Amino acid sequence: MPQARDVPALSVSLTADDMITVDFGSHEKANTQVRTFWQHLQLNPLPGYLHPVAGMNCLSFFIDQENLGAPDLEAMMQQIKGVATHSLGLAPKKGRTLEIPICYDISMAPDLERLAEHCGISVKEVVRRHSSGKYIAQLIGFLPGFVYLGGLDPKLATPRLASPRAKVTAGSLGIAGAQCAVYPTSSPGGWNLIGRSPLRLFDPKKDVPTTIQLGDEIRFLPISIDEFERQWASR
Repeated sequence: MPQARDVPALSVSLTADDMITVDFGSHEKANTQVRTFWQHLQLNPLPGYLHPVAGMNCLSFFIDQENLGAPDLEAMMQQIKGVATHSLGLAPKKGRTLEIPICYDISMAPDLERLAEHCGISVKEVVRRHSSGKYIAQLIGFLPGFVYLGGLDPKLATPRLASPRAKVTAGSLGIAGAQCAVYPTSSPGGWNLIGRSPLRLFDPKKDVPTTIQLGDEIRFLPISIDEFERQWASR
């Protein structure tokens, strides 16, 4: 299918001895194209020795070591380019809509007041704007189950912390730049923390360990501390 005239062509290159990368460029539609390509691959997988990993504006294929020479890399690259180019003409499929409860209480939001001051609005307005948004899962990375969510109200965009915390509690909701995310596990982190979810969003014991999948639409539901503790206790 023909590409839209206003969208730059993708490029395919060998970015490591065992990795081929499809780069969709830096235009505003690039992440949508990555997600569409990913969706297409889930229904029409390439040979099993190619393992796709989605990025923000690109999608890479890791190659099993025993298959680096057969078939040859050039043939692999041409096959991948053909499938990727075909996906440009496909419409992205709407992901699931998931509702994530969040407690925005100051006791669970150490950066909420400072972020409100940075944005020039009240804490209440930060919560209203954030919880009324619709977010798209654009990338899973940094940590297993750490999902970068696009769609943040531009008014709430805030730079990362100058000095990251040594430990961020699992379930913490953070903002960095124009994205937000919920930390799936406790880890170091430099995002501005404005709330916390009682849900377990990453469980390595499950067949599908990550609750949020690429392309899902996320909505945040404000809950009280009492409701947070009730849901936390019932996990």
